Amino acid sequence: MTTKLTTFDPSRYLDSPEAAAIYLDSIMEENDPSLLAAALGDLAKARGMTDIAKASGMTREALYKALRPDSKPRFDTVARVATALGLKLSFRPAG
Repeated sequence: MTTKLTTFDPSRYLDSPEAAAIYLDSIMEENDPSLLAAALGDLAKARGMTDIAKASGMTREALYKALRPDSKPRFDTVARVATALGLKLSFRPAG
């Protein structure tokens, strides 16, 4: 018997602001810009790349480029996409 596996797509499960915030919080613990870019890409895909591109003031192509898994997005890109996703960036004490 052969088992067929499919690629896991987290965007299918990121259907609320709360789920998105939990997802990004866990990603931020890794301190990896490329992982953050990929996670923001997952969220943008879940909400609709075209809508997030418009809301962030970016073109769809620029959004795809900035949020590909091997990219290192600039802070202003992260902030604009977070705002477009309805999320607020915040900081808290470490530890």
